[in-house]
Amino acid sequence: MAGLKTDSPTPEDITAHSASRVLEVKFSDGETFRIPFELMRVYSPSAEVKGHGPGQEVLQTGKRNVGLLDIEPVGNYAIKPTFTDGHDSGLFTWEYLYFLGSEQDGLWADYEKRLADAGVTRDTPMPSAAGGAGGACSSHGH
Repeated sequence: MAGLKTDSPTPEDITAHSASRVLEVKFSDGETFRIPFELMRVYSPSAEVKGHGPGQEVLQTGKRNVGLLDIEPVGNYAIKPTFTDGHDSGLFTWEYLYFLGSEQDGLWADYEKRLADAGVTRDTPMPSAAGGAGGACSSHGH
């Protein structure tokens, strides 16, 4: 099957820790990662965050205290979290969760650099979208 690697680790246990705001994921290869909700939110694999092509990524700010309202399973390959800021369009595959967990030091460093380059901090509020488009993808118009 194209795209599915049979040797990829799969989650054996997923626990959301609301107080510490981390998703603990235990994988079949013995690895356990504690992935901060903030990291998941700023690296959400959604069009709202990633954009519709290279260079269209939207830098996420003000997500330090984001929480999880819900986690829905998607087939046997992903989860779809609903964050307390209303974001719910990212599908986190097992491979992507493993990537976030195993590479989080580098991802944090990259995020901090992008924040510094933009002259903002983790706590800078996100600019509000004109017209209050909610979670809609509005890259056209004003």
